[in-house]
Amino acid sequence: MTTVEPLIVADAGRASEGWNEPQGRGVIGWQTLLSADRTSSAALTAGIAIVEPGGFLARHRHAPAELYFVVEGEGVVTLDGHDRPVKRGDCVFIPPMCEHGVRNEAATILRFLYVFPTDSFAEIEYLFS
Repeated sequence: MTTVEPLIVADAGRASEGWNEPQGRGVIGWQTLLSADRTSSAALTAGIAIVEPGGFLARHRHAPAELYFVVEGEGVVTLDGHDRPVKRGDCVFIPPMCEHGVRNEAATILRFLYVFPTDSFAEIEYLFS
């Protein structure tokens, strides 16, 4: 068994990855913080998503559960067809295979921490609606 050491990763404050697909997956950026294929970590995958005003992550589902924690701004999370406003300090639990998406209708940036109970981000298969 491989031993995994504790790890600290800094939020760079900017997206290093993302999608710019207004007619597809969405207009969203993210920075992966923990993923076993990039960091010496296991059991959890985490990152910071950044949604500019007017941006969104299209409705989708995936097998692992997910957690969002809003660290800045406000937005709307859709959970199984129901829109829910979210703001700084809100925590959202997304059960496995729950259809969900996020959009930023505000004039400021929306940033949220996302966490999956998987070793790496590559394990997550996004099924877009």
